[in-house]
Amino acid sequence: MTTATLPTRRDEAWRYADMDGLARLGVAALDQWKDITLAPGETRRHAMVVGSAAPELHRIRLTIGEGARAELFVTNAGGDYTRVEVEVRLAKGAHFEFGGVTIGGAGVTREFVTQVVHAEPEATSNQTVRAVHWAGATGNFLGEIKVARHAQKTDAAQDFKGLLLEAGASANAVPQLEIFADDVKCAHGATVGALDEAARFYMMARGLDPATAQRLLVQAFIGDAFVALEDEAERETLLDAALAALEGAKL
Repeated sequence: MTTATLPTRRDEAWRYADMDGLARLGVAALDQWKDITLAPGETRRHAMVVGSAAPELHRIRLTIGEGARAELFVTNAGGDYTRVEVEVRLAKGAHFEFGGVTIGGAGVTREFVTQVVHAEPEATSNQTVRAVHWAGATGNFLGEIKVARHAQKTDAAQDFKGLLLEAGASANAVPQLEIFADDVKCAHGATVGALDEAARFYMMARGLDPATAQRLLVQAFIGDAFVALEDEAERETLLDAALAALEGAKL
């Protein structure tokens, strides 16, 4: 793929994308990468809320030095096509932590696409993604883990869960593992389901109104994505942004 033309659904990383939204962004958006390099031993954390009434594409490249730690947490609640794409390269003993939530309705596609390359031994990575959608919306997670031949003692994990609040919404998870080392731990899991109606009924039977009961259940569901975020204020900001998408939704 070159930046002379837009990708198509034949490109694996774009198979569930909103191609109309991408066309409105234009080919120039594909060159707009944010490159970040962490020095050996450095720790850096970033939390962000993305999405607006127009299409957005956020592309981030992380190079994590030996023994360094990078943490990225994202709430994706765009009112139009919103894609967050992260490419990571881990040196020896480095760690990458990712927590992301896609949430919303209005027929919008919201997605995370990650590629994590374990280039050297003893590095670790963990990715936790939650998707909550309704009204024909779609939440996507395409996560690729690559382990180089000499990257022994790699420990990498992905966990995706989708919650569909009404018929017509969808969630797609595409975990990919490419492993050339033999002494590694790599795991991934993906599930998609509906809200626990028994739990909601239980809460309503004890005096909670339907909207509050649903909000609490959704909050518990998406909270897993931000468990590793130690800054309480940043965690609340991400959760509030996600839960705000529920306000006014006719569910």
